[in-house]
Amino acid sequence: MEPQPPLSPTVAVRPAEAADLPAIAAIYNDFVVNATATFDTKPWTRKAQSRWLGEHGHPYAVLVAVHRDEVVGWASLSPFHTKPAYRFTAEDSVYVRAGLEGDGIGAQLLARLLEVAAENGFRTVIARIAGENPASVRLHRRFGFRRVGVEREVGYKLARWLDVLVMQKMLAG
Repeated sequence: MEPQPPLSPTVAVRPAEAADLPAIAAIYNDFVVNATATFDTKPWTRKAQSRWLGEHGHPYAVLVAVHRDEVVGWASLSPFHTKPAYRFTAEDSVYVRAGLEGDGIGAQLLARLLEVAAENGFRTVIARIAGENPASVRLHRRFGFRRVGVEREVGYKLARWLDVLVMQKMLAG
């Protein structure tokens, strides 16, 4: 089989819309069921999807990567913590549809997400990378995130205890 060119040159990144929620959930739910990248253990319902999107209004955000009118990945800025003093810190998430890893989609999403974070007044972005996800660690390092800690065996999924690596990116300020 001939190697396929990466999708990234033909992928557009834009803000997510309600119509994107089924595709976002399909990507995410695959990780929920089959991977340790999220500690969710039950797939999202339509009601949960809508509530989640509604909770990500300004200054937070949800972006999608679209290739030929199909959502192939998504990223979000979420509240890091509910206490008011944390309001200038956001937590990021980046998910790419299974089989498209390594095509540059995650990099496009994270690049734009960091721009949005800076535009929206955040000072720092935290990545909490679960368990065995070296691709996510490499992606975040590429964008200047630095390791700030490890939470040991804080999650239990797929019959094993999992650590969470905490990485941080300071934005201009």
